[in-house]
Amino acid sequence: MSRVIRARRSIRHYRPDPVPLALVHELVDLAMEAPSSYNLQARSVVIVSGEEGRRALTEATGGQPHPREAPVTLVFVAESGAWRENLDEVRATASRLGAWTEEFDAALPESVRLFHEDLRDRGLAREYAVKDAMIAASFLMIAAEAAGLATSPMNGWDEDLVKKAIGIEGRDDLHIALLVPLGHPAETRRHPGRRDPSLTRFGETYGR
Repeated sequence: MSRVIRARRSIRHYRPDPVPLALVHELVDLAMEAPSSYNLQARSVVIVSGEEGRRALTEATGGQPHPREAPVTLVFVAESGAWRENLDEVRATASRLGAWTEEFDAALPESVRLFHEDLRDRGLAREYAVKDAMIAASFLMIAAEAAGLATSPMNGWDEDLVKKAIGIEGRDDLHIALLVPLGHPAETRRHPGRRDPSLTRFGETYGR
């Protein structure tokens, strides 16, 4: 696994070779194995592979080549209101699998409500949901590298245009966390290096 993580590079140019849909689905399913707050799984992925959708994402990213060239772009959507909708399903599944104690399950609805209402009151609901979606996107990129495919996390886009491209314009409870083009690389990128660990790894307190 360390080889996969160290080998992954962000790729801007892709060959037109298609990626089998079954493989894309498998990679997305692996991404959804990522942890999430209260296991609410308040993130989704829109698989954009059609010409019209890719053209719209290219426009939304200011003409960057990734969405146009890659056969697939995955749009990670954060769902800040999902705690109101997902909880019963999540609780039923966890109960069936024996993952939670009865005490934890009984206390969960009130805990979740208080937690998310506090986030809303502090203006942090969107930020919190995006964090969970980003964790899932990281899982996806590692899984894609292990499968011999390239990715590039994109953070330069117009959110309204991305929402329009995937059919969720006007939805204030849905947020774009990340765009991840996926495909076969048409370029080779060298590792640009990482900063010395003494500058980024500290014990107990921040060291700089």
